[in-house]
This record gives sequence, C-alpha cells and structure tokens, in this order.
Amino acid sequence: MHIFGSALFASAASAAVTFTVPSKSGEGGYKYAPVDPAPVGISFEFFAFPSYFTNVTATERCLANWRALTGAWPPIRVGGTTQDRALYDAASAAYVEYSVADPRDAPLDLTYGPRFLALAGAYGGTVVVGLNRGRNQLANTVEAARRAVAEVGDRLLAIELGNEPEYYDRSPVQPIAQSGWSPEIDGASQNSWDVAVGQAIGKEGLIQAGNFNDSPPKWGLAQLIAKQNSTARGYVATYAHHNYPGGSVQGLLSHSGTASNVQSKFEADVAAVRSEGKPYVLGETNSVSGGGAAGVSPTYGAALWTMDYVLRAVYTGISRIYFHHGTVGNCQYCFWGRYSMGAPYYGATAATAFLAGSQTMTALDDGSSAYAAYASFDAAGQPLRVLLFNSDYFGGGSSRSTQSFVLRGLSSAATTTTTLKAKRLTAPSAMSRQDQGETPTWGGQTYADGTCEVQGGEALEDVAVSGAGEASVSVGAAEAVLVYLR
Repeated sequence: MHIFGSALFASAASAAVTFTVPSKSGEGGYKYAPVDPAPVGISFEFFAFPSYFTNVTATERCLANWRALTGAWPPIRVGGTTQDRALYDAASAAYVEYSVADPRDAPLDLTYGPRFLALAGAYGGTVVVGLNRGRNQLANTVEAARRAVAEVGDRLLAIELGNEPEYYDRSPVQPIAQSGWSPEIDGASQNSWDVAVGQAIGKEGLIQAGNFNDSPPKWGLAQLIAKQNSTARGYVATYAHHNYPGGSVQGLLSHSGTASNVQSKFEADVAAVRSEGKPYVLGETNSVSGGGAAGVSPTYGAALWTMDYVLRAVYTGISRIYFHHGTVGNCQYCFWGRYSMGAPYYGATAATAFLAGSQTMTALDDGSSAYAAYASFDAAGQPLRVLLFNSDYFGGGSSRSTQSFVLRGLSSAATTTTTLKAKRLTAPSAMSRQDQGETPTWGGQTYADGTCEVQGGEALEDVAVSGAGEASVSVGAAEAVLVYLR
C-alpha cells in the first residue's frame, strides 16, 4: 500500500478492522438502499432565498460543483419558519418585502411576488416550494401555488403547506392554531389543505406532507398517513421530516451516535412511507437548530458528521437530505454565505462523490463502533466505491492516532488492477475552520472563499491490492478515505 495523506499525523494504530466488499449489490447479507440521482440538497430559508441567488456569489458554483459529480443539479427547497409568515402579493414587483430592526433578524411578516417564484423557476434542478398554512389564508396560498406551478414548471418537485406545524400553538400563536392544536387537528388540517390546493391547481402527486421537526411517533409520518384517506394520499408526492441532532463536536463526530440518531428516530417512519410507495426526505436539517452553534457548526468535525449523516440517512431509506441555510450573514451552519466557506461543505462534497452515479449502497459496519465503511454500486450491481471513516476525536497536536481498515473481496469486487486510487478528507483537527485559517482538504483540494472555486491539484493516493484481493488503508482519527474500485 502507498498512502500519502496520513503519515504526518500518525501515531499509535489500533487493531485493524476488516470489511468484505460484496462482489455485487444484493449479496453478502447486507441491507441495500436505493440512491437518488442527487441525494444531497440545500434548503434555503424562505425570506433569504432571493439573496442567496442574487447577492451571494458562491451559491451557483457550490451547487455546480456537485452537479459536476452527479450529472444533476442538487435539489433545493425554499421554505422554513418564514414561509408561514409570508403572504403572496401578485402585484408586487419585488422578490420579497419585509422590515427588520437588525439585518441579522428574520422577519415576522413578509410579502413576496411573482419574481420570487420566477427566480425559483430559473434554477436548473428540482425545487420544493414551501407555502403558508399557519396564517390560515387558504385563498392566498392557492394563488401562490398556481403561480408556482406556472413559474417552476416541470422542475417543481413538490409544494409544502406549512413548516413544522407542531409549533403553531406556541408564542406567537399562528391563527390556524388559535382554537387548539394537536397531531389529530394538524392531520385533519393537512389533509384538507392538500386536497383543496391539489384540486385548485389540478395536479395530483405535488404535495410534500408532514414537515415536522418534533420526534416521531407523536409528530411523525406514520401517524399522519394513518389519518389520510385515499383522496388526500393521492395529492401527496413526498413525505418530509426535519432533524437537528445538536450537541458538541465530539458528539456529532461519533459514528455510533449518528447511526443511532438516524436509525432509531426514522426507521419506522421510513418504513411507513415506503409502504405507500412514496419517497421519504429530510426536508430541512443541519447540525444545531436556530442557525447553528458557533463552536460546533462551522467546524471540520461537523463536516465529517455531514458526510456520515448523509450516508446513514440514505442507508436508512431516506431519498434526499436538504441542509438548511438561514439568514445570510447570521448562519453558523451554512456551507457558504456566513463564513466564506464553511467546513461542512467538504463533508457534503465527499458524500456526494461517494454516491455519484450509484444505483444502490450499503453500510458494511453495524453502526455500533467508531469505524464506518460504506459501499456503493452501479446500475449493473457492480461495486463502485468504498468510503472509510474513522470517527475517533482528534482535537489537534502531534499525536493523531490511526486506524487500519482491511478490505477483502477486492479480487472480484474491484478491477483487475493491483493498485486502486483513493481520496482523503482531512484537516489539522476536528475543530478546524476555514474562516480561522485551518482549511480542510478533500483529495488535496480546497474551495475558495467567496467563489467556491476548486483550488489546487487533485491528490490521489495509491492503495495496493494483494493477489488474494485484500487491501489495507490507514485512516487517521477524524479522517475519511474514499477508495475507487473502478
């Protein structure tokens, strides 16, 4: 084996962990999950959406970088708390109009016009548009939905009717919840609005239902589906839940913690949605709610969580993951915008590279340890790539431990070559931040502040394969390595 990346940080190595790569998708007793053509997407807070596309230079390039990997523009969702404060004004010439005391604040009331929806329609990928249900003005929402269908056209993947409705009865109370609120009342409301809007726009299969943030089963999709009749279900295209695990860098970095968060929280809900033949998506998610935490969300440790979280979500049967981007200039977890480049963009890019062009994927580990291994497969079922992740915490200094990953089954799973190529995701420590001068690297490359342009030459490492089809890869604490099998 010839590895260039980890020697600078190497210290004592743990006993090797061994994984056998299946020679074909469906074999080896693993659970295999389908892979969406572009599973990693971005959610833009409703009122901030126009600014991201008209004032933030990096937006188009950051999204285009992923398109270069997958061949498809990443999916976007326009929504969030402010969608339930926004009323459509067909006469408005502005994208969006609101007033705030501090530019870091989100508005309590806003209006938006046809240009807002036309801007969404100008995007090259699929779009989910979130509309207002909390203010209980159905006619206004129907008018906006009709304009969204006209402006976004075939790229309109879904319309949301309300964001995180379980919070409608909190201060300030949304008008729709003034007489009381519960999962039962919300379920009836969702069903009524789904049918009313679907009939008004003359389209079935165009509603993204659910959009809860509180935990299932009380606020979950299984309970919502149980309240839907066949008419309401017919207007639903996808079901969505939100998720913000929160915690420290060490907590987010933990692979076993991520596996537990995703699988224990969502497996039953995913199964209920899949039984309906509909996709399950994380319609809004990120590290820490409320725009993120300064000491957690912009770090390289959060980047590794982002990568692992995407892969565990897809493995659990979740089709797409939309990472939320909030107020421009006041958003700790944003991949770009607040910090010229947030470290989590690197982790999202590594996950996108691993999944690109895949038909299926699986986890080779059981999620109970610090060491993860994932494999992806092409349309013919042949293995494409293996991603190895060492989630041991490394906070800096000169004694970075390493973990040896042994891969078996490569004589049939890989090509006939005796050497494979690999890319490493690394940074000086889990606490590294690009805006503080410790820039992560993905295959030796970085993303430029302000533009998201790729900087530097790609550094590929050599991984030797023995005649028995076995290879050993050294992965430092808080590092990941993507091995290309063909």
